[in-house]
Amino acid sequence: MKKFLIVGLGNVGEKYDNTRHNIGFKVADAFVKEYESTFETEKLGAVASLKIKGKTVVVLKPSTYMNLSGKAVAYWMQKEKIKTENILIITDDIHIDFGSIRIKAKGSAGGHNGLKDIQEKLNSSNYPRFRFGVGATYSKGRQVDFVLGKWSKEEESALIERIPTSVSAIASFINGGLANTMNAYNGKIDSNK
Repeated sequence: MKKFLIVGLGNVGEKYDNTRHNIGFKVADAFVKEYESTFETEKLGAVASLKIKGKTVVVLKPSTYMNLSGKAVAYWMQKEKIKTENILIITDDIHIDFGSIRIKAKGSAGGHNGLKDIQEKLNSSNYPRFRFGVGATYSKGRQVDFVLGKWSKEEESALIERIPTSVSAIASFINGGLANTMNAYNGKIDSNK
């Protein structure tokens, strides 16, 4: 039976709730809710387990903080015996317009410390990733404040339609494979397009 590991990146703790950097957690939460599962506190993270069309899906929100995400990803891949091509890392990306999705089979960390740590721990940059665009509407030198900042009211209302699209993209990755998902969802920003 095929097994998948879906990882939403973010930082634990109330002060990080609803920040741009935690979009991975937000998408993972919505995905788990859609499939009527719940997270349990486990080693190195909050973990949910669910089944989709006969496939086992483990959903992880690392509790290691963003910059040490690789430790949790490597641990759960090994524990659950999940192949690299069956993992999907969900993260924020300032290089992509707000709400746009970019799914890739591999790539650089693009300056993202969570991805950098995963790459180091897996000793590879060949793992599927799902980048959720948070835009870059910040002034020079304010990048950290921006990604750790809360969503604006406009962004929050726009997320209402973008989160379900993200959940569908994850289901597509599990059921239809990476190539089909990239074709169907890359650049897509809402469920009406």
